[in-house]
Amino acid sequence: MTLRAALFLLLATVLTGCVTSGKQDPLKTEKGRDEARDAYIQLGLGYLRAGNAEQAKVPLRQALEIDPSSADAHTALAAVYQTEMEPQLAETEYRKALSSRSDDARILNNYGGFLFEQKRYKEAYDVYIKAAEDGLYPERSRIFENLGLVCLQLKQREQAKEYFEKAIRLNRNQPSALIEMAELNYQDRQYVPARAYYQEYLKQGPQTARSLLLGIRLAKIFDDRDTAASYGLQLKRLYPASPEYQAYQADK
Repeated sequence: MTLRAALFLLLATVLTGCVTSGKQDPLKTEKGRDEARDAYIQLGLGYLRAGNAEQAKVPLRQALEIDPSSADAHTALAAVYQTEMEPQLAETEYRKALSSRSDDARILNNYGGFLFEQKRYKEAYDVYIKAAEDGLYPERSRIFENLGLVCLQLKQREQAKEYFEKAIRLNRNQPSALIEMAELNYQDRQYVPARAYYQEYLKQGPQTARSLLLGIRLAKIFDDRDTAASYGLQLKRLYPASPEYQAYQADK
């Protein structure tokens, strides 16, 4: 069964579960309304994940008709508008969501990502800092990773390194934090930790033009000619028009 079919089945079960043998309409009870609202939200998110942002708005509007103050529905709708490149509408929905749950770390993290996307870095930093206050948030490491990325944009390198290190301490499965730490340590001529972060990155992150160039440079530092040559060939084959390949040529 596909995700969409499963979500439709969930919604149908919620809406018809009690409408048998003359029993009460489930939407007339608080429990029934909550279940229907949540099912509509999941259906909308299912459409969004499937790449159908336009269709996702239909069940999300239905969720908001049931519960106009639903923070989860407003957050999901914000993500839809973000996908559709409608920043003003997305921000309106994020603000509505936060008016209901102002300290929700998940919503704050999503809103911070939206602000980062809009290049509103100082605002994003402030939102991420607030999100990080929730010490029990299960994806807190991602907040610190995001804080590190924002600090790089704000030209605060040392602060960025602190946040990336904290993200990795909380969860080593943070490819962005690992590659950034590898790059920052390389720039600081701290080659041993740079190589350690880079090798950890390779266990979980994809090889990009940037990572290949860094790998070449680190391999040369440690006189690993075979690895440097191998990465150089990959960079030429996969990213021949990239600035990284031009930098590689200039390094020769």
